[in-house]
Amino acid sequence: MRIYKDFHFDAAHWLPNVPEDHKCHRLHGHKYQVRVWCAGEFDARGFIVDYAEIDAAFRPVLEDLDHRLLNDVEGLTNPTTELLAVWIFARLRGLMPQLSAVEIRESATTGCFYEGD
Repeated sequence: MRIYKDFHFDAAHWLPNVPEDHKCHRLHGHKYQVRVWCAGEFDARGFIVDYAEIDAAFRPVLEDLDHRLLNDVEGLTNPTTELLAVWIFARLRGLMPQLSAVEIRESATTGCFYEGD
């Protein structure tokens, strides 16, 4: 069984490893949507994990990302959607053993789904 909880944040970034004429090399922003997926058997409460626990685990991550220049966040000097998903997954993994994936949308038509190593 799988469950998810959605979050969103606004942030700016630019991608230093693309050619200078690439549009993402310029500073720009997104309204990111993050979906945190958990999987496993449900417990005596009937939960895989309480949504409030997911919220509590994600709160510090959200504080580090919301209304920030992602390039300035430690570990995100090249903040592609893919590397952001890996970064978020790593931050949550130790706090949530039921974590199974992190999904990020940076626009209505683009995103990333990361299930860990």
